[in-house]
Amino acid sequence: LPGLILGCLVSCGLWGSAYPCVKIGYELFGITGSDVASRLVFAGTRFTIAGIMVVVGVSIAQRRALLPAKRDLSAIGILALFQTVLQYFFFYGGLSHAAGVTSSIIGAAAYFFAILFAALIFKTENLTRKAVIGCTIGFAGVVLVNLGGSGDTAFSFALNEEGFILLSSVAGAISTCFIAVLGRTHDSVLLSGWQFVTGGIALLGCGLAMGGSLRPISLGPAFALILYMGFISAMAYTLWSRLLAANPVSRVSIFGFMTPVFGAAMSAVLLGETDAVNPLFALIALALVSAGIVIVNRPNGQ
Repeated sequence: LPGLILGCLVSCGLWGSAYPCVKIGYELFGITGSDVASRLVFAGTRFTIAGIMVVVGVSIAQRRALLPAKRDLSAIGILALFQTVLQYFFFYGGLSHAAGVTSSIIGAAAYFFAILFAALIFKTENLTRKAVIGCTIGFAGVVLVNLGGSGDTAFSFALNEEGFILLSSVAGAISTCFIAVLGRTHDSVLLSGWQFVTGGIALLGCGLAMGGSLRPISLGPAFALILYMGFISAMAYTLWSRLLAANPVSRVSIFGFMTPVFGAAMSAVLLGETDAVNPLFALIALALVSAGIVIVNRPNGQ
């Protein structure tokens, strides 16, 4: 359990840092809020770099080329489609106009969906009462941290805006379940690296075809940032994949509610968005998410 907790918190902390880094990246590359094509180019570049980092890094560490076998190709294709292409195509397509608060809450629902899908569709585990209670409490914490600031807290829902964010969450939840299943019969690190390469190139091609581009305003900082964002995906996703291959989806996914909490805290520090989160609400949200994690991961009978 200590290894599970540490691994999940490291992954969520890295993903949380992506929240402010994406905003910083848009400034460094001069990407406007309505330029979906360039956002896809940005995402595709980031994920392609992440895949290369995993493949090259592991190849060097193992002193052998981390190349997929024929039996791995379909698994790589499935994960690339759901984890990278569909999830981020819909995410960036909807985020350009969707309300920030609504998007954050709908995005966090992916972890709830993953637990439901694992039990009801993939049949890899049972939907227990403690999983439902823990997820509900954890999700309440995400809602609270998003409603606790002084900014716009209005809710809205349009099919091509918040609806796309919802589809992104569904794609992410499906990928989580596939990771748990495929990671038991395939090398999860190999799948992680090559699905990023495949999905990243697909997003990059889609963005370029739509007329997107990257024009760094300051080459050094922009290059350093895109490398760090590649590292975020490479490290966090590979670690998350290993955890899902060795643990039930519910025990791992419940930690995902920590990501927006980390994201809100890091945005306050790195972007100076101190008015975006009420400190009291943030502490209560952290307590709720932690309570949800404890409930889902406590041994049966306790």
